[in-house]
Amino acid sequence: MSETREVIIVGSGPSGLTAAVYAGRAQLAPLVIEGVGAGGQLMLTTDVENFPGFPEGIMGPDLMMRMREQAVRFGAEFVTQDVDRVDLTTTPFTVAAGTIEYKGESIIISTGAAARLLGLESEARLLGHGVSTCATCDGFFFKDKALAVVGGGDSALEEAIFLTKFATSVTVIHRRDELRGSKIMQARAFANEKIKFQWNSEPIDIIGDTRVEGIELRDTVTGETSRLNVDGVFVAIGHTPNTDLFKGQIDLDANGYVITASNSTATSVPGVFAGGDVQDHVYRQAITAAGTGCMAAIESERWLEESHHDQ
Repeated sequence: MSETREVIIVGSGPSGLTAAVYAGRAQLAPLVIEGVGAGGQLMLTTDVENFPGFPEGIMGPDLMMRMREQAVRFGAEFVTQDVDRVDLTTTPFTVAAGTIEYKGESIIISTGAAARLLGLESEARLLGHGVSTCATCDGFFFKDKALAVVGGGDSALEEAIFLTKFATSVTVIHRRDELRGSKIMQARAFANEKIKFQWNSEPIDIIGDTRVEGIELRDTVTGETSRLNVDGVFVAIGHTPNTDLFKGQIDLDANGYVITASNSTATSVPGVFAGGDVQDHVYRQAITAAGTGCMAAIESERWLEESHHDQ
């Protein structure tokens, strides 16, 4: 058992680290439980070219390390362990990691969301080397290339349409013979001359040693295999918010994302705030995650001031 902290931040992607910078500058001495896989999804990204302030681009892990160093400079303390459980039913709140229970007057949830992957060994090996889960992050690197998008929902169609700005062609690979996306998104995709469709197909291997050279497909009806030559594969089969710790304690939507108040990061539990991809299933960008991390820290500071005044 340790002393009660004013702010505990769970997670260490762009949202959590930005919250740590702001909370640190506010003299709140935040405790960041960053997890063993610290840094969030940007740790899987090679070049980041769309984060403001880096005209030449920056490697994802380098950006996260700079954010972390900045938070440390302003007094944030880090614990490199995964959180095992939380108790948001009584105050101060409890966050347990390993054998230690940490107490916090306020909590900022920045646990992010994980892109669902196909589960192929080659996919894991080539992630960041032609395999991506984010078209707006990586599409620019595939100018005049042939690409594939795996999925059949709105997110897959949005990714495919976006990628036609750069690619010579985009093939949407779907395991059924009709899409799951909304009618308007389907109409836009079908009307786009650069988009092709590979129906009743599922990836069984991504071809290439150091970069993507193609994708091996299996026909879900006949079982036959074929090869599609592409330079990049975008997996768009959805995201899973990392909210298992909080189920039954704060309000989540039907897909498991933390529900926050309008124009706020406040959750259904007073004193608990959430920022980044754990509550944002629309933008999912490092810069928007950082923005909500900033919001969460400011709102946490104001909430602490008000609660101290009331005592």
